[in-house]
Amino acid sequence: MARKSIQLREITSTPSDTMQLIIKELTQAFGSTRVLDKLSVETGTVNSLVLVGPSGGGKSTLLRILAGLDTPISGTVTFDETTLGRDEASLRLYRRTIGTVFQSYNLFSHLSARENLILPLVHVHGLSRDESLARVEEPLKRFHLHEHADKRPAELSGGQNQRIAILRAMVVRPKRLFLDEPTSALDPEMTAEVLDMIEVLKDSGTDFVLVTHAMNFARRVADEIAFIGDGKVLSHGPAESVFENTDNTRVASFFKQVLR
Repeated sequence: MARKSIQLREITSTPSDTMQLIIKELTQAFGSTRVLDKLSVETGTVNSLVLVGPSGGGKSTLLRILAGLDTPISGTVTFDETTLGRDEASLRLYRRTIGTVFQSYNLFSHLSARENLILPLVHVHGLSRDESLARVEEPLKRFHLHEHADKRPAELSGGQNQRIAILRAMVVRPKRLFLDEPTSALDPEMTAEVLDMIEVLKDSGTDFVLVTHAMNFARRVADEIAFIGDGKVLSHGPAESVFENTDNTRVASFFKQVLR
């Protein structure tokens, strides 16, 4: 993919300049297991926040709360001076303003790639079919997916499916994007395709929060990194300061293992 030739602002919306996130004492539990334990963090004004850390540390749970998909037991989440509500009506409105991408593509198997893209535009955002078709054609071409637009997910590679899933999140012109391990089920070549696409989003100024185990990629695209472990933020700041953190033995041990 020729990243430098792609101007994402031309095919989606003009993203906001930056985002700021303030989390105060966020707690979540499933049964007797406390997954987030009074987690607190405050970012600067950033375009990209990357969540890293060990499996089971709370990253995906945190992302789902940030995306308005789960409601915490207690604590608050504030984006750009607006605190997320806890009732379903306000969360439903919030979810209409964002895009989400998960490790499972969640594409409709009976629909073509193009139909998967226009579905939320028609049925959630109220565009006409003609308006929706016009909106998705350019992104399909820009990301070299147009020739596959009439194929169903089973006829596409994993990398192609995940790029369609990202496009589906972007064509609704979200305020920000949430991505949870979007490359975890992909082989190295397909992973590179998807990471290239995310880097295009970064270069375009799109605001996003990303959970990933791809540490070198995290270092490259993150304005700030939050290391999540044991339900808390164990380290937070610019990428290099987090990766070089030797004060917290949990953080230092993790990076020593995964970066060797």
